[in-house]
Amino acid sequence: MKIALVGYGKMGKAIETIAEAQGDQIVARLEEMPTKENINEADVAIEFSTPQTAYDNVVACLELGIPVVCGTTAWLDRLPEVEKICSQVNGAFIYASNYSLGVNLFFEINKRIAQLMQNYPDYTISLEEIHHTEKKDAPSGTAITLAEEIIPIYHMDGWKLSSESSSNQLAIEAKREKDVPGTHTVLYNSEVDQIEIKHIAHSRKGFASGALVAAKWLVGKKGIFTMKDVLGL
Repeated sequence: MKIALVGYGKMGKAIETIAEAQGDQIVARLEEMPTKENINEADVAIEFSTPQTAYDNVVACLELGIPVVCGTTAWLDRLPEVEKICSQVNGAFIYASNYSLGVNLFFEINKRIAQLMQNYPDYTISLEEIHHTEKKDAPSGTAITLAEEIIPIYHMDGWKLSSESSSNQLAIEAKREKDVPGTHTVLYNSEVDQIEIKHIAHSRKGFASGALVAAKWLVGKKGIFTMKDVLGL
């Protein structure tokens, strides 16, 4: 593939390392908005920028006819607009809060356990996420995805950070610690025991590899997709 990296921070550099090792070509490393001149006829754009720039970057790629894999979080109030534009221009777009293949399997495990545990009201449910101190948003997009899978099963009134949550809201505790790529835990606690499911990322490599898997899958397709489509879940 010829890949445009839109956003060239730590994730962009991790994707570059893996892509070049497997024979792909990085044709653009952008920290500015994509244009016809700087996208360099890429086959696909992989967008990991900032919440402030993600929307404009994705729209620019779609309007240039470039399929987009987007992993930036904390801008999703505008996701419906992007999906509408993608349909209008007959483009190709994937958004995921986390591209790790393990995390996407974890999402499916999370839903199944929530379906089992909802029948046992002695257990209270909560979420915890831990990330590096440079992460700009809290809670993480992955934690929000986990929460949004649980909330309809439990008929809850949304989620809140644990310091702000009420009795019928799912509490998410967001911690920031040095050099933690990402740890997510769903906890079911009762007076007699506690059940946990946990995903621990050891490095950014899993996120980068998954984004490349999604990019390869997306090239040549038209439509709006998720990692469920990529993995056949």
